[in-house]
Amino acid sequence: MENRLKQQRGWYMYDWAVSAFTTSVITVFIGPYLTTIADNAAIDGYLSILGMEIFAGSFFSYCVSLSVILQVVFLPWLGALADYSNRKKQLLGIFAYIGAFAAMGLYFLEGTNYLLGGLLLIISNLSFGASMIFYNAFLNEIAEPDERDRVSSNGFAVGYVGGGLLLAINLVLVMQAEKFGLTIGMAVRISMASAGLWWAVFTIIPMLRLKSFRPLRSIPSGENTFIFGFKQIKSTIKDSLKYPKTLLFIVAYIFYNDGVQAVIVVASQFGQEALNLDIGTLTTVILMVQFVAFGGAKFFDYLASKINTKNALLISIVIWIIAVSYAYLFLNSEAGFYGLGAVIGLVLGGTQALSRSLYSHLIPSGKESEYFSLYEISERGTSWIGPLLFGISLQFTGSYRFAILSLGILFVVGFILLMKINFRQAIIEVGNTLPKNI
Repeated sequence: MENRLKQQRGWYMYDWAVSAFTTSVITVFIGPYLTTIADNAAIDGYLSILGMEIFAGSFFSYCVSLSVILQVVFLPWLGALADYSNRKKQLLGIFAYIGAFAAMGLYFLEGTNYLLGGLLLIISNLSFGASMIFYNAFLNEIAEPDERDRVSSNGFAVGYVGGGLLLAINLVLVMQAEKFGLTIGMAVRISMASAGLWWAVFTIIPMLRLKSFRPLRSIPSGENTFIFGFKQIKSTIKDSLKYPKTLLFIVAYIFYNDGVQAVIVVASQFGQEALNLDIGTLTTVILMVQFVAFGGAKFFDYLASKINTKNALLISIVIWIIAVSYAYLFLNSEAGFYGLGAVIGLVLGGTQALSRSLYSHLIPSGKESEYFSLYEISERGTSWIGPLLFGISLQFTGSYRFAILSLGILFVVGFILLMKINFRQAIIEVGNTLPKNI
């Protein structure tokens, strides 16, 4: 028991480590800063890349999109290799440090060197996605079925605090740059590099504490590693067809999680355009959400223990529907925006934590990395649906309020699909032990 608790605490620390990258780099700093670098290099607003004319303002979005496409291609391959070889820990470490060093390299992003920034962004974001499939796959090894809601929630909670803490430090550095004798650009570069350093240093803890209980295996003699990985993907897809309830959960997750991601992405734009809020207010709300989400993850873990995990997750989705409806009908002040941010923070932690723990029960034993690669792709590879729906609604109505309300469709569809799943039957079908709170 003590050994398992030690591993769980080590596992939590990877979320603490990597969340600094997602909050400080991806959410806050890299978009505006890389766009500025691209604008510096542009001629009449355009960049010439491989003979193509690229609008400088779109360069950041294209880099993020390319990193997601690469995740869709390579994550199932990596997951299949990890499960066959039982090298989750080694692969977690490799991609964590590739990503961390790429993020640290953003310190050298200045002037007109937009290609360096784009390359480092793609490498770091791809590595982040890869490391997360191995991190998530450890959940089944370090936690018994009845512990997974708690362990998954604790992981997210610790991550929110870690990411929020470094973001708070970095925001002080950027906003008070002159007092520290720095330019704004230098402060931003230090902030992005600090996220990579944080990622690298705190990854040491899970690397020391996590253990693999399955013997290592080598790729069969005579097999090409690259080709063998794709053979394993084919096997995973064929195997997954045996478990239609697991696949239905992934489809449900695609819908409601895309709604979650879309609300996060467009919230600042909505606050700026519909409510005329300044950047200081928007940034403060982002920071607040990080810390409120800590309590949200813990609260929904408690709720799941009382009314079961499925019902707690369904309640979280209902709250998301209420939140976007409130934004459409009533949100008209800065105070209301802060209140909505608090609600989003509360439900964000619960939705993400319970989704991961519930899915962990639907995976056949020994295939955790393969199936969590599908989970990771369903989270990242479809994250364009919500923003596209928001954009189309905005284009045809001209109303940011109607556009935010349209995202409710994703939550409603996800809710209906989730309702259809008999999780007790699904868990028995994949051969896993039934936890008490399902």
